[in-house]
Amino acid sequence: MKINKFVIPLPQFISNMAIQSLAVFCGSKKGTNPLYTEHAIQLGKLMAENNIRLIYGGGSAGIMGSIADSVMQYGGKVTGIIPKILLEWEVQHLGISELIISDDMHERKRKLYSLCDAALILPGGFGTLDELFEIITWNQLTIHDKQIYILNSGGFYNHLIAHIRLMKQEQFLYEEAEKRVTIIDDPAELLNYIN
Repeated sequence: MKINKFVIPLPQFISNMAIQSLAVFCGSKKGTNPLYTEHAIQLGKLMAENNIRLIYGGGSAGIMGSIADSVMQYGGKVTGIIPKILLEWEVQHLGISELIISDDMHERKRKLYSLCDAALILPGGFGTLDELFEIITWNQLTIHDKQIYILNSGGFYNHLIAHIRLMKQEQFLYEEAEKRVTIIDDPAELLNYIN
């Protein structure tokens, strides 16, 4: 059987390029620590001031809504992508630059990944972790070569970071996680990497 290989060329030095659009994955709830929302607002301001378009899940609630509101408040651009099934759950954001409605979650994630130059993970729940691990896996499989950042607000991801290190120690990973993921503790640190 003959197999035709279809290869999409990937940028080899994407992490050294200026970021023009950043996918942010985060909770549709605010969580209990006010720092999560404070960091989302700071990040939104930083993105707007540096002409970085926010690509996100399209909701108006939780941290998700806070970052979108902040980017818009400071004159930035926001593209939200929300699946039909979540229109009522996440209350789509009607005050952003562009809202795309996808047929399902899989199409939503493909669109989020395709529109961004890099991805940033803020505190969130199962959906946020799903998006984090999928984008890391796609990166490892060279489906894309986009840098991934985790904003560890108030130590929210300390246990996850420790578990990722354990996976490497127990030889379940093919390489050091740090090759694919950069951990930051404050939104301002992102400027060291994206410009």
